[in-house]
Amino acid sequence: MQEIFKTFRPKNSIIKKYVAYYYLDIKPNNISNEFQCFPHFNNTISLYKSHIRLENEEMAFEENAKSFQIFTPIREKVLNVKQSGKVYRIVIVFHPLGIQQFYENLNFSDYIEDYDFFIESEINEIFSTIETEILTGLLDNFLESRFRKFENPILEKSIQHIFNHYEDFSVAKISDEIGISRQHLNRTFQFHLGVSVKKFHEIVLFRQTINKKLFQDSDENFTELACEFNFNDQSHFNKMYKNLTENSPKSFFSKGTVLGQEDTFWHLQP
Repeated sequence: MQEIFKTFRPKNSIIKKYVAYYYLDIKPNNISNEFQCFPHFNNTISLYKSHIRLENEEMAFEENAKSFQIFTPIREKVLNVKQSGKVYRIVIVFHPLGIQQFYENLNFSDYIEDYDFFIESEINEIFSTIETEILTGLLDNFLESRFRKFENPILEKSIQHIFNHYEDFSVAKISDEIGISRQHLNRTFQFHLGVSVKKFHEIVLFRQTINKKLFQDSDENFTELACEFNFNDQSHFNKMYKNLTENSPKSFFSKGTVLGQEDTFWHLQP
């Protein structure tokens, strides 16, 4: 089997409202692999074919281990990932409030690794192919069978407001528009998304600047980018990157690699 990293999108009309994309990550000859990924407003379920998670959080291949399923919530900090031994995993990347449409009563404050998001027969089917067309159909169907419409007008209106006004944002403005207190709004975000309203906005703004620089205007300099996104000054822009990536903007982009056809942008360690 060859090394593969491939992104692919759902085709089911229901699923594509809530799932941004899937990706297939195979490294058959891997000995040790490390990378850093960065805060995102999306969250993920990762399915590893035969792995265990060590006490140091390293994902280790073990021939006779059963599949390992882990949910990664919205992250505020850099996520350092280490994989030892060969890797065979499939990842579902959900839009905000996406996973809530399929799974109930999840705790969004930390990783979830003691929950069977898929049953054994489904996992066996998922890992029986590397053809993304077939995988798309399997994942779409398995998720659709769990679909239970989740609605929360407070969150839906707030998230839409943030995406529409990420350059001109305040918690007070959202709470006034929706007609609830800032405290209640923050509690709702914390419970259902695992982060505060302010932090969610910061992550959205961060990812929008990445998308602009990587996929729309790579020649735009950081001063122009900071001005376009309504930062007070260059130092405010730099501070956001330092807080979320532990790098200056220049260092962050120079070290990164885009994987697949979506917005997966990691720092691959040598």
